[in-house]
Amino acid sequence: MDDPVLIWGAGAIGGILGAYWARAGVPVLMVDIVPDHVAACSGEGLMIQGPVEEFQQVVPCVTPDELTGTYSRIVLAVKAHATQGALAQLTPHLAADGYVLSAQNGLNERVIAQHVGADRTIGAFVNYGADWIGPGRILFGNRAAVVIGEIDGEIRARTQAMHRLLQIFEPEAVLTQDIWAYLWGKLGYGAMLFATALSADSMTENFADPARGPALIGLAREVMKTARAEGVDPKAFNGFEPSAFMPDAGDVPALQSLTDLAVFNSKTAKTHTGIYRDLAVRKRKTEVDPQVGVVAQIAARHGIDTPLLRRLVALIHDIENGHRDMSADTFHELTKVLV
Repeated sequence: MDDPVLIWGAGAIGGILGAYWARAGVPVLMVDIVPDHVAACSGEGLMIQGPVEEFQQVVPCVTPDELTGTYSRIVLAVKAHATQGALAQLTPHLAADGYVLSAQNGLNERVIAQHVGADRTIGAFVNYGADWIGPGRILFGNRAAVVIGEIDGEIRARTQAMHRLLQIFEPEAVLTQDIWAYLWGKLGYGAMLFATALSADSMTENFADPARGPALIGLAREVMKTARAEGVDPKAFNGFEPSAFMPDAGDVPALQSLTDLAVFNSKTAKTHTGIYRDLAVRKRKTEVDPQVGVVAQIAARHGIDTPLLRRLVALIHDIENGHRDMSADTFHELTKVLV
């Protein structure tokens, strides 16, 4: 394929991929809705900052209304709640034999497959720490798990080709036949990360706080119970051990996983989640509905009650709407559910 890889969303995830690929000589074109960011990436270049590596790379970038042509490979890297809108804009630019790879958090592969077809959808799991700091600037806080796989479990030539591209950025990237196992694992970890954004404390402080442990464990257990009902066996990564949060597991392995997560997150320059930045810095809506809310909906279809997940969604909405502040008291509204 001679056409550029089209990256739709040049933020924390897409921007880093674009910068690494462009630096390696891979033809790349990024699309973003922030004009100042588009101008910076195409002009003086996108600056990748942080302890992993620092460099500046010019990456061609346009706004959606400026995009022309069709592309065989589109990497979708927008927030989960922006998926539907992005698909409506990008589909006319998807080549007849092309596909969309979801480099997002959540189960967006389901949404993409409904829109462009399951045979034109590839899944990916990313856990590296990154933040959009401002136009033309992205923090690369730490390396972490990167996984790619077809949603039907097959390994095709296109999957292998995209895996090789991901290895340019992350040499340890994994090619899997069970991408859903990683995506559901991330949902369990992600639910806990949303809880850490209920206060101004860092991820590490949250995972290391014994008083917050029961609520964090309870959230992960609700997700893992739902994953099991879906017939999925979630995979471990970066300190998150799904088996420790299964309904039949005791507290000891769950507490050990929290300790491992505290250690893992203590080693990154990204001290707080992107969820925290959405709430405290950028003052915008989070991905709580398509990441946490959707699990509660799936659980309900299986007859599984998820009081912690439902309360977490409500608390995040309260902060988004200015009805609550980010504090330890807000976090412990979750703890009250356990009483």
